[in-house]
Amino acid sequence: MSIDAMRRDYGGTTLLEADVDPNPTIQFRTWFRQACDGEIYEPNAMTLATVGRDGKPDSRIVLLKGIDDRGLTFFTNLTSTKAHDIAVNPHVSLTFYWDRLHRQVRITGDASLLPRDESEAYFHTRPRGSQLGAWVSAQSRIISDRSELETAYANAEESFTDKEIPLPDHWGGYLVTPSLFEFWQGRTSRLHDRLRYRLSDDLWLIERLAP
Repeated sequence: MSIDAMRRDYGGTTLLEADVDPNPTIQFRTWFRQACDGEIYEPNAMTLATVGRDGKPDSRIVLLKGIDDRGLTFFTNLTSTKAHDIAVNPHVSLTFYWDRLHRQVRITGDASLLPRDESEAYFHTRPRGSQLGAWVSAQSRIISDRSELETAYANAEESFTDKEIPLPDHWGGYLVTPSLFEFWQGRTSRLHDRLRYRLSDDLWLIERLAP
């Protein structure tokens, strides 16, 4: 099939102002639970978009690891490209796409480092292999070949034999404090529903956008 002929029609579900919660965090949690129940492979996968010192946008998939009244959290290597971007420009965008539900959520806000004790608490819940991986990967840097990574992993595994693996100084979490949510529900004939929550004077305003 030609790419320009690829399309699907959506339908069966609505997104109306009368049906959503006035708090976008609560509304997000509702949709997230439904995504978890909806056979989505990784419902917590989200596209994180950043802009660095050069003014050029960059994006990648990361995993949501928490949401509370403060905002949304994720964890990463603090020497990575995304971390360098956030250091010079904390404004970020998150996008979730749950294809089986014909839904998308866009969130914009500011990213800030989580306190180290929160990062440490999460780090120790990770599988041991992931903890070792955090120690050995100089994320985003050029390496000679895969054997360099595998050798570093084997050395770390030996170093931490029968020991608790500590949180590396170069690894931690970010909190994204949202200022905007947009909920998108696919509808038939491309007349999709789009509801935007916009923060204004500490109040969330709900606005309908044309598709």
